[in-house]
Amino acid sequence: MRRWVMLLVLGLPLSATLDAGAQPRPGPPHEWSFGAWTGGIFPPGDGNDTPACFGSPVVIFTRDVVMRATPLDVAYRQRNIETVAGTPNGGLEFRFTPAPPVMSAIGPRPANDAGFGCEGGPNVLRVERRGPDEIVFPNCSEFPSPLKRCVTK
Repeated sequence: MRRWVMLLVLGLPLSATLDAGAQPRPGPPHEWSFGAWTGGIFPPGDGNDTPACFGSPVVIFTRDVVMRATPLDVAYRQRNIETVAGTPNGGLEFRFTPAPPVMSAIGPRPANDAGFGCEGGPNVLRVERRGPDEIVFPNCSEFPSPLKRCVTK
């Protein structure tokens, strides 16, 4: 009998906290952009629902990092997100932490492909949404074509 009373005394407060009516925490403003995207450098193909799309995405968005492929290097360029803000047209504006310099024979210099070739410098990226699975980087010389999200069937 004592065990049942002790169990009830300890269990009731615990069960009351399971559904305390807490509201779900909203996601980050760029949550809709998470995933792998193809195109951008060249026009995207029609196979954005194939495994090949996931094998070589051009841009990858995560919660804290944006990675981009470069035409002349195998490694992805990784940019840490400092802030993200929504724009009035439903797009996004990313601000990145400054990219570390690259060492050269005459000293450190900014990496050539640290940014996206956008106006505003290498630490800013603006994204416009064209549809549920299509985005563009406006005024970015290195990404003249739209990007399409890699999706599964």
